[in-house]
Amino acid sequence: MGSGSSGSGSRTGAYRQSLLLSKACIVGAQRIIMSAGLLAKPQMRGLLGKRLRFHIIGAFAVSLGVVALYKFGVAEPRKRAYADYYKNFDSMKEYEAMREAGVFQSVRPKGQ
Repeated sequence: MGSGSSGSGSRTGAYRQSLLLSKACIVGAQRIIMSAGLLAKPQMRGLLGKRLRFHIIGAFAVSLGVVALYKFGVAEPRKRAYADYYKNFDSMKEYEAMREAGVFQSVRPKGQ
């Protein structure tokens, strides 16, 4: 009987351990579920729209910056350079220089 009672006793002990483990797992699972409730839920609906809105606004801001840099870094200095060049430009003097150089086919240089 000693061997039979020890066998059933070990079974009872194993059963109790498994019960304790399952209760611990349930308690652990409840803690995980409770702590998961504290976490923010992932956004599933409207995610594409939100990301597009963010990136469109960013792209618009970057494009405005590039436009401003081009205008003040390239266009305005170019306009000033042309204005300075044509401020003292003498078209007749330029015409005579090109005529003497033989650029035109219909007009001969003065010496010929």
